[in-house]
Amino acid sequence: MMNKTILVIGTYDTKDDELGFLAEVIQAQGGQVVTMDVSVLGDPSKPTDYSKHDVAQEGGSSIQAAVASGNENQAMQIMATGAALLAARLFTEGRFHGLIVLGGTMGTDLALDVCSAVPLGVPKYIVSTVSFSPLIPAERLAADTQMILWAGGLYGLNSVCKASLSQAAGAVLGAARAVQMPDPDKPLIGMTSLGTSALKYVIPLKPALEARGFEVAVFHATGMGGRAFESLAGQGAFACVFDLCTQELGNHVHGSNISAGADRLTNAGLNGTPQIVAPGCYDLVDIVGWQPLPDKWSDHLKHEHNRLLTSIVLNDDERRLVAHAHGAQLAKATGPVAMLLPEKGLGEWDRAGADLHNQAGLNAFLLELEQTLPGNVIAHRIECHINDAEFADKALEIFDDWRAKGVIA
Repeated sequence: MMNKTILVIGTYDTKDDELGFLAEVIQAQGGQVVTMDVSVLGDPSKPTDYSKHDVAQEGGSSIQAAVASGNENQAMQIMATGAALLAARLFTEGRFHGLIVLGGTMGTDLALDVCSAVPLGVPKYIVSTVSFSPLIPAERLAADTQMILWAGGLYGLNSVCKASLSQAAGAVLGAARAVQMPDPDKPLIGMTSLGTSALKYVIPLKPALEARGFEVAVFHATGMGGRAFESLAGQGAFACVFDLCTQELGNHVHGSNISAGADRLTNAGLNGTPQIVAPGCYDLVDIVGWQPLPDKWSDHLKHEHNRLLTSIVLNDDERRLVAHAHGAQLAKATGPVAMLLPEKGLGEWDRAGADLHNQAGLNAFLLELEQTLPGNVIAHRIECHINDAEFADKALEIFDDWRAKGVIA
């Protein structure tokens, strides 16, 4: 357990002392270190295990080409490509068990590519001057990236930045020792949902799927959860997806910051992964609750979920835009897609008698969705609510049929 190796990445020409300090803390705790230099112009004080020339060459380029570009952004993208490819190869070869990248905006840009290139479960830490910043788009964060703010460390070592760096060093080494990697031999199902106060299908579906020999990972569809779901779907991690809460697609269509990115509802399909889909909570757009309400929502009903999140209730025209977005995204699928359309509602708050009940709006949305779904999607109307037992039963019926036909292994 103690003999774990951490890959330390950074620009050793300008951050030699800080990167060296990280390595010293890791080694003092019994870990081992391999180093990768992603500098362009300068050189480290002593050779790294993987030089800047190794990095550029791995990406099919050279340091000479990076310098000749005359553009710092283009040069760092050359290094980012090489660093991501080299890190992925080194992990496959068993050269390290966790990685840590140090940087400002340039190094963070590179770090995001590196972390996305390494599989889920491998500890990945980014120590950055812009950790948790709105500069970082959700779609560039790997599903299990950890970030620590590099406080007071823009130039040189001091007691403030040592506090951040030493925590980061201990965190990545501890994670490498403690991590339980996903079991590649157990088929995994990805499911999206909100909390059970809004969507309750997880309660019957998860144990039923586990009884069939599948592991179930449920992703909270509030932006980052959907981003993690899409990231894993893009890696082909799922045997099947139950993407039953696509609200993040509506968030994206209507410009909310709580977005899982423009590729929401695409990656499983592009991989040919079988998809059982429902537009759970399609009628709501989530916005940041502590920010001023944008003018476009001033005349809308809203539900203040907590101090972080407020849900806006869409009007009928806005719901039609969400319907069209579902069709456009699912048209990219190369595998089977079943769309479940419960006729009595798609969230607990829109049941008959509940505050957000709007049967006419729901009927119009379902009709628009049916008319805009591409030919590769099979629609299933169900006379129930999404939280009724009949909904879960129908999803399992489709799943079992696909298994019997060999669509799902």
